[in-house]
Amino acid sequence: QVQLVESGGGLVQAGGSLRLSCAASGRTFSNYAMDWFRQAPGKEREFVAGIKWSGGSTYYADSVKGRFTISRDNAKNTVNLQMNSLKSEDTAVYYCAAGRFRGWGTPRQYDYWGQGTQVTVSS
Repeated sequence: QVQLVESGGGLVQAGGSLRLSCAASGRTFSNYAMDWFRQAPGKEREFVAGIKWSGGSTYYADSVKGRFTISRDNAKNTVNLQMNSLKSEDTAVYYCAAGRFRGWGTPRQYDYWGQGTQVTVSS
């Protein structure tokens, strides 16, 4: 059974940092991109950052570029999202998702989703 399990969310003050993790299990993801999305109340889900599992190339939304860093740990089969200089507008439920990689400019279908972890940034 394939599972993506997020952890690391919580409450933090504006300007602070959090590190989210997504633990992947049940299959290999060598041809996949592992992406982070977020959804704030009343808003649509939006792409945050992604990493190609094989090779490690990364891609970021403009809104988080320079503040967030995505990385992978092959030994632990996890994908991490280091979030620095957090703003109130970063408040959302964060999800990780896995989809077959066909290039950063090509939309992909996501085969697997995690259950989400809440990030709340107080101003």
